[in-house]
Amino acid sequence: MSDAGKVLIVGPSWVGDMVMAQSLYRLLKTRTPAPEIHVIAPPWSLPILARMPEVARGIELALAHGELGLSERHALGVRLRSEHYRQAIILPRSAKAALVPLFARVPRRTGFRGEWRYGLLNDIRRADPLLDQTIKRFVVLGNDRTEQTLPPLPALRPRLIVDSANQARIWRELDLPADCRMVALMPGAEYGPAKRWPSERFAELASRLSANGIGVLILGSAKERELGEEVRAAASSRLVRNLCGATSLADAIDVLAAVNAAVSNDSGLMHVAAATGTHVIAIYGSSSPEFTPPLTDEATVLYRALDCSPCFERVCPLGHLRCLRDITAAAVLNAVLAGLERSSRKTLTASLPDPIAGQTNV
Repeated sequence: MSDAGKVLIVGPSWVGDMVMAQSLYRLLKTRTPAPEIHVIAPPWSLPILARMPEVARGIELALAHGELGLSERHALGVRLRSEHYRQAIILPRSAKAALVPLFARVPRRTGFRGEWRYGLLNDIRRADPLLDQTIKRFVVLGNDRTEQTLPPLPALRPRLIVDSANQARIWRELDLPADCRMVALMPGAEYGPAKRWPSERFAELASRLSANGIGVLILGSAKERELGEEVRAAASSRLVRNLCGATSLADAIDVLAAVNAAVSNDSGLMHVAAATGTHVIAIYGSSSPEFTPPLTDEATVLYRALDCSPCFERVCPLGHLRCLRDITAAAVLNAVLAGLERSSRKTLTASLPDPIAGQTNV
């Protein structure tokens, strides 16, 4: 254990937020001495935490989104008392998110003012309007109260570990041409349809890419399998593969690190792609690239701001979805081709450093 002791983080519930939370962990590890970091997380996000070298332990809390689970939280808190954490940082702003650190008897419990959290937290911070991005809100909780400024955020951007052995296995199983440039498409968005570029546009993009001899890998969850199949069928090419539901989250990290570019809605996989260093073409609808941008210099953002933008709604309240429909497949294709032209051709063997114990830092 570090001389700085242990810090318990209550992690967020969304994939993208869990990736962005790595910036907080990176900040904490710059402290002298650096603390040992443990993160409470839903089971689906443990593979992400396993790819963050700053996290010593991921702690599973298997509750449905929004579920109170008082007995489960109490039992976990009691089990964690033996860890003797010096501080807990609670990233979600709900009252229930602060229960485990209270039950674990963590002496300092830090978080933003939220729903009835007085007593649950004893280091309550105010969400300053200047904290206009998710990453800023996460990172500032790693500051002491006396620290008024944020550290340089580019140095803290998420960077996930890539398992090169798993990456090579996936590529062998795909049996794709070794010299084929590859683009990943992520047509889903768990938040809702107001963040999803229309599937027929993704299909048109896949068709045009494959016609140019560029391979296409469609990524997403099992719930998006049908959506991925719709895109693949429209392209009707061996160079287009639907991997929705066929890859684990860890596999998706390794695939995204290997492709030449990734086209995504504002979704969790967009943030995963950015954290692997791959060039990201990010398409925004109801959300804002000012609030949750891809945290990389290797990004092209496509955003059609309207009078109603951003509304942050799950479903377009006006029914027209023009913020997304006004973005054409030709515009996205041009962004992809420009990105491929700027970057050197990436192949699985040429793009990665020599593996160390089966893993490579990106």
